[in-house]
Amino acid sequence: METITRAALWPWISTLARFGLAAVWLIAGATKVGDLAESARAVNAYQVMSYDAARVVGAVQPFLEIALGLLLLAGLATRLTAAISAVLLVVFIGGIAWAWSQGLRIDCGCFSTGGELGAGQDTAYGLDILRDLGFLVLAGILLWRPRTRFSIDGVLMGESS
Repeated sequence: METITRAALWPWISTLARFGLAAVWLIAGATKVGDLAESARAVNAYQVMSYDAARVVGAVQPFLEIALGLLLLAGLATRLTAAISAVLLVVFIGGIAWAWSQGLRIDCGCFSTGGELGAGQDTAYGLDILRDLGFLVLAGILLWRPRTRFSIDGVLMGESS
């Protein structure tokens, strides 16, 4: 029986990270793209920019998330897409930490339209940050080891899947 080396496992581990992060972005974007006004209200709930700026961010964000998801799904520009993902996740983590530190009672809007919480609803900032840190680990794996199976990058580099 042949021993599998760590070097042989990394493309598969990176592939799982790529597909996992692609799913995250596609689901996050899809939950917001149907109601851009609500997405803008969710961004505005963080109270870090003017409402006009929040409207722009709220309108662009779902499309950016979907684009990142599609690029990762296809395995095109994997390292660059992972870098953009990492930056976006750090911004999201910072936003959640900001809301928490300011005593805001909002849904982060990560996988929903978000916004202010109603009476009796509790925040989940700690869990939201931990979840996003997990997603950041996936992006980190792809930054470190961007070669994956079943990717356009691999085809362009002449690698077999």
